[in-house]
Parts: sequence; structure tokens; C-alpha cells
Amino acid sequence: MILAGCSRGVYHRVRPGDSLYRIGKAYGVSVQALARANRLRDPSRITAGQRLFVPGARRQLPVHVITPSDVNAKAPRREELPPADGARLFAWPISAGSVTSGFGPRGESFHDGIDIAAAAGTAVLAAADGDVIYADALAGYGNVIIVRHDRGYATVYAHNRQNQAAEGARVRRGQQIATLGDSGRTTGPNLHFEVRRDNVARNPLYYLPPPTSVALAGPGSSAH
Repeated sequence: MILAGCSRGVYHRVRPGDSLYRIGKAYGVSVQALARANRLRDPSRITAGQRLFVPGARRQLPVHVITPSDVNAKAPRREELPPADGARLFAWPISAGSVTSGFGPRGESFHDGIDIAAAAGTAVLAAADGDVIYADALAGYGNVIIVRHDRGYATVYAHNRQNQAAEGARVRRGQQIATLGDSGRTTGPNLHFEVRRDNVARNPLYYLPPPTSVALAGPGSSAH
């Protein structure tokens, strides 16, 4: 723990591709609070190697792993999807539920994934084979697991009641890795699910098979 004046927090060293928005999202601190704490006149101008004080943080976090560097709402190119049988790259991460919030703008921010509501304790399943590169609790996300897959892909599973796969573990498609919950900032039990490629957030619905037991949200659906 590092103390700066009367505030408690840690110093984060900026990496290439970091922005104040990404850093704040990872630590659960607003851009305005970071700018004030570091006396930044222009919050858009930070440089790799710079040390930024993050008020209230308890430990340094791998921002480049936790938060996407960008978002892409476009449909995937043909080469991003498996040929022949037309199956999508990933399986649905829960067996039954309802998509209550989609990918895209949310007020003044951007929703990097989809929210799938289901009963608390529902099994959360790995969407594809991969390696767990992060498993911990984060502000906003609550208990979260991030799985790295082949071809530069990663999937994110957040608001878990309990993480059941440890960092460094190898997981298989359909394997239970967590139980669904309401940890972090959410209005009820749901799974926040993201798909990223080369650390760019993509619309998960483009990479999942047509829903059977998971219902899609209609217009005007509320967000968790």
C-alpha cells in the first residue's frame, strides 16, 4: 500500500495503449478523480512509463488484461468465423437465461459486452477451450474470470457469485468455471459476458450460435 498525502491508494505505471478511461475502468475510479489526484490539465495526454496515483486502490492491476483497448461494433469478417458447418466460435456461457442488455452505447459510456440474466447460482460455462489469465474481484465487475483463446480471442465472465477456475488453469468448452451472481455493480443476478479479439471488444452476439434456451432482449430492455 502506498500513501500519497492523506489519500490511500497505489501508483500505476502507464503501459503503451493505456488511457485514463481504461485505467479508471479497471480500478473503478472516474477519469475526473484520476485527473484531480494527478493534477492533469489534459486527461487525454498520458505517456507510457508515467506513474499515476490511483486513489482508493489496494494493489496494482494489469489494466491491459482487464479492460479492452477499443471497441468494434461491426460484424466479424468471414475469416473470423469457422467455415463449413456455420457454427460460431463460442458457445453460450450459460444454458438458459435472458439477454437483458446488449453491446453498445450506454448513456455516456459504452457497454463492452452483453448481460444475461438467470437464477443466482446458475453454472457459468467456458465458451471455448482456453487458459484463465485473470480470476479475481474488481470494482464494477465483481468476481470476474478472463479466458484467453486461440487466434487472439479472449472472453470475460463477470458478476460471478463465485469463481471456480484459478488463474493459470486450462479450461475446456462447456466446463463450469463460476456460478452466476450479483457481485460488483449490478441490479440483480446476471452474467456480464464479453468477447475480445486482440484486446478489442466485439459484439458477443456475432460470435455465438443462434439462441435456443437463451432469450434475446427486445427494444427498450433495461440494463444490469
